[in-house]
Amino acid sequence: MATYVIVHGGWAGGWYFGEIARFMRAAGHEVYTPTLTGIGERVHLGHADIDLNTHIQDIVNVLVYEDLHNVLLVGYSYGGMVITGVAEAVPERIGQLIYLDAFVPKNGESTADMLPDLVSYMEEVANAVGDGWQIPHDPPHPRKTPHPLKTLKQPVVVANPSTAQLSRTYVLFTQNSFPFAPLFANTAARTQAEGWRYCELAADHTAPENDPSALADLLLELA
Repeated sequence: MATYVIVHGGWAGGWYFGEIARFMRAAGHEVYTPTLTGIGERVHLGHADIDLNTHIQDIVNVLVYEDLHNVLLVGYSYGGMVITGVAEAVPERIGQLIYLDAFVPKNGESTADMLPDLVSYMEEVANAVGDGWQIPHDPPHPRKTPHPLKTLKQPVVVANPSTAQLSRTYVLFTQNSFPFAPLFANTAARTQAEGWRYCELAADHTAPENDPSALADLLLELA
């Protein structure tokens, strides 16, 4: 039996991986799908000072207080930023890092550094309609909540030598047409050049919601 902790992307919540978790638990694995502070069912806890460190601590606390070890730590999209920071903090609890169509920051990089024009636009939107810190989902979605702006502007530190020894996998969704698809394709090429395990899924960026069975099968294979 493997233990997975899956970190969702921006604007979503643990619910986004609910169906995938059901498939994987039925196969006998332990699966956690925590929701980050200020998003999803925790949207009522939102405030202007939520940053990337807040979300990193959310997941560190899951690993520590659930006393999890040898975890397959999965980050989807923005969740790649989060798991990078978690791995820096508690590498001894992690067996493998899995990035699903996700951001993989270098030392000192933020999401805004990787997508400056897009995040600049999001900041304008937050200032116009989100009290200066909330970015509403576009287009509107009944279960997607505003995302805290600071999380996209805070850089992550990548400097722990123990973290550098962890096994890593990058999964590229090959039918992705989102604005950041070229970045993810470039990230996939970079990680392959660095010796990561590499996989592809013939799906677009909404695969966790729209193709959960295929994504669950892939995650099970990676164990």
